Amino acid sequence: MSTSTPSVLFVCVHNAGRSQMAAAFLTHLGGPRVQVRSAGSAPADTVNPAVVAALAEVGVDISAETPKVLTTEAVQASDVVITMGCGDACPYFPGKRYLDWQLEDPAGQGVAAVRPIRDEIEQRIRGLLAELGIEPAA
Repeated sequence: MSTSTPSVLFVCVHNAGRSQMAAAFLTHLGGPRVQVRSAGSAPADTVNPAVVAALAEVGVDISAETPKVLTTEAVQASDVVITMGCGDACPYFPGKRYLDWQLEDPAGQGVAAVRPIRDEIEQRIRGLLAELGIEPAA
Protein backbone atom coordinates (compact mmCIF):
# COMPACT_ATOMS: atom_id res chain seq x y z
CA MET A 1 0.00 0.00 0.00
CA SER A 2 1.19 3.50 -0.69
CA THR A 3 1.37 6.03 2.11
CA SER A 4 -1.02 8.31 0.25
CA THR A 5 -4.74 7.70 -0.19
CA PRO A 6 -5.25 4.05 -1.18
CA SER A 7 -6.95 3.39 -4.51
CA VAL A 8 -9.28 0.45 -5.10
CA LEU A 9 -10.66 -0.78 -8.42
CA PHE A 10 -13.67 -3.13 -8.56
CA VAL A 11 -14.06 -5.15 -11.75
CA CYS A 12 -16.84 -7.41 -13.01
CA VAL A 13 -17.95 -8.25 -16.53
CA HIS A 14 -20.80 -5.77 -17.02
CA ASN A 15 -20.02 -3.16 -14.30
CA ALA A 16 -23.76 -3.07 -13.70
CA GLY A 17 -24.17 -4.94 -10.41
CA ARG A 18 -21.52 -6.31 -8.06
CA SER A 19 -18.73 -3.86 -8.88
CA GLN A 20 -21.16 -0.93 -8.75
CA MET A 21 -22.41 -2.01 -5.31
CA ALA A 22 -18.88 -2.48 -3.99
CA ALA A 23 -17.72 0.89 -5.32
CA ALA A 24 -20.80 2.60 -3.87
CA PHE A 25 -20.28 1.08 -0.41
CA LEU A 26 -16.56 1.91 -0.39
CA THR A 27 -17.30 5.49 -1.44
CA HIS A 28 -20.12 5.74 1.12
CA LEU A 29 -18.14 4.25 4.02
CA GLY A 30 -14.61 5.35 3.12
CA GLY A 31 -15.34 8.86 1.92
CA PRO A 32 -12.35 10.93 0.80
CA ARG A 33 -9.91 8.60 2.60
CA VAL A 34 -9.96 6.16 -0.32
CA GLN A 35 -10.06 6.53 -4.12
CA VAL A 36 -12.67 4.28 -5.71
CA ARG A 37 -13.05 3.07 -9.30
CA SER A 38 -15.21 0.42 -10.91
CA ALA A 39 -15.21 -0.98 -14.42
CA GLY A 40 -16.28 -3.92 -16.55
CA SER A 41 -14.59 -6.02 -19.20
CA ALA A 42 -17.81 -5.84 -21.29
CA PRO A 43 -19.85 -3.00 -19.73
CA ALA A 44 -23.63 -3.00 -19.93
CA ASP A 45 -25.60 0.01 -21.13
CA THR A 46 -27.06 0.77 -17.69
CA VAL A 47 -26.69 -0.18 -14.04
CA ASN A 48 -29.05 -2.99 -12.99
CA PRO A 49 -32.27 -1.31 -11.70
CA ALA A 50 -32.64 -3.92 -8.93
CA VAL A 51 -29.13 -3.00 -7.72
CA VAL A 52 -30.03 0.71 -7.73
CA ALA A 53 -33.20 -0.07 -5.74
CA ALA A 54 -31.45 -2.36 -3.24
CA LEU A 55 -28.80 0.27 -2.52
CA ALA A 56 -31.43 3.01 -2.19
CA GLU A 57 -33.02 0.91 0.59
CA VAL A 58 -29.86 1.40 2.67
CA GLY A 59 -29.40 5.08 1.81
CA VAL A 60 -26.86 4.74 -1.01
CA ASP A 61 -27.81 6.48 -4.27
CA ILE A 62 -26.18 5.20 -7.46
CA SER A 63 -28.97 6.25 -9.81
CA ALA A 64 -26.59 8.55 -11.72
CA GLU A 65 -23.86 5.89 -12.21
CA THR A 66 -23.12 4.35 -15.59
CA PRO A 67 -21.08 1.24 -16.43
CA LYS A 68 -17.50 2.00 -17.44
CA VAL A 69 -15.08 0.03 -19.58
CA LEU A 70 -12.05 -1.53 -17.91
CA THR A 71 -8.82 0.18 -18.98
CA THR A 72 -5.19 -0.70 -18.39
CA GLU A 73 -4.74 2.79 -16.93
CA ALA A 74 -7.40 2.17 -14.26
CA VAL A 75 -5.59 -0.99 -13.15
CA GLN A 76 -2.20 0.72 -13.16
CA ALA A 77 -3.57 3.61 -11.05
CA SER A 78 -5.00 1.29 -8.38
CA ASP A 79 -3.33 -0.21 -5.31
CA VAL A 80 -5.96 -2.93 -4.86
CA VAL A 81 -7.85 -4.63 -7.70
CA ILE A 82 -10.90 -6.65 -6.66
CA THR A 83 -12.37 -8.87 -9.35
CA MET A 84 -15.82 -10.40 -9.27
CA GLY A 85 -16.17 -12.96 -12.00
CA CYS A 86 -14.00 -11.05 -14.48
CA GLY A 87 -11.90 -14.07 -15.45
CA ASP A 88 -9.11 -13.78 -17.97
CA ALA A 89 -10.25 -10.33 -19.14
CA CYS A 90 -8.66 -8.70 -16.08
CA PRO A 91 -5.18 -7.38 -16.77
CA TYR A 92 -2.49 -8.29 -14.27
CA PHE A 93 0.34 -6.01 -13.16
CA PRO A 94 3.03 -7.01 -10.67
CA GLY A 95 2.98 -5.03 -7.43
CA LYS A 96 -0.79 -4.68 -7.27
CA ARG A 97 -2.83 -6.44 -4.62
CA TYR A 98 -5.44 -8.65 -6.28
CA LEU A 99 -8.49 -10.09 -4.56
CA ASP A 100 -11.20 -12.19 -6.19
CA TRP A 101 -14.58 -11.99 -4.52
CA GLN A 102 -16.85 -14.88 -5.48
CA LEU A 103 -20.32 -13.35 -5.37
CA GLU A 104 -23.61 -14.33 -6.96
CA ASP A 105 -24.35 -12.29 -10.10
CA PRO A 106 -27.43 -10.09 -9.59
CA ALA A 107 -28.10 -9.87 -13.35
CA GLY A 108 -31.72 -10.59 -14.19
CA GLN A 109 -32.74 -10.88 -10.54
CA GLY A 110 -35.21 -8.82 -8.54
CA VAL A 111 -34.53 -6.67 -5.50
CA ALA A 112 -35.29 -9.54 -3.08
CA ALA A 113 -32.49 -11.63 -4.63
CA VAL A 114 -30.09 -8.66 -4.71
CA ARG A 115 -30.43 -7.83 -0.99
CA PRO A 116 -28.29 -10.75 0.30
CA ILE A 117 -25.61 -9.96 -2.32
CA ARG A 118 -25.71 -6.29 -1.28
CA ASP A 119 -25.36 -7.21 2.40
CA GLU A 120 -22.42 -9.56 1.73
CA ILE A 121 -20.66 -6.86 -0.30
CA GLU A 122 -21.16 -4.33 2.52
CA GLN A 123 -19.55 -6.74 5.01
CA ARG A 124 -16.61 -7.36 2.67
CA ILE A 125 -16.17 -3.60 2.20
CA ARG A 126 -16.12 -3.10 5.98
CA GLY A 127 -13.42 -5.79 6.19
CA LEU A 128 -11.44 -4.13 3.40
CA LEU A 129 -11.63 -0.78 5.19
CA ALA A 130 -10.29 -2.44 8.36
CA GLU A 131 -7.39 -3.93 6.36
CA LEU A 132 -6.65 -0.48 4.93
CA GLY A 133 -6.76 1.07 8.41
CA ILE A 134 -9.75 3.27 7.56
CA GLU A 135 -12.57 3.71 10.07
CA PRO A 136 -15.93 3.42 8.26
CA ALA A 137 -18.17 6.49 8.24
CA ALA A 138 -21.19 6.25 10.51
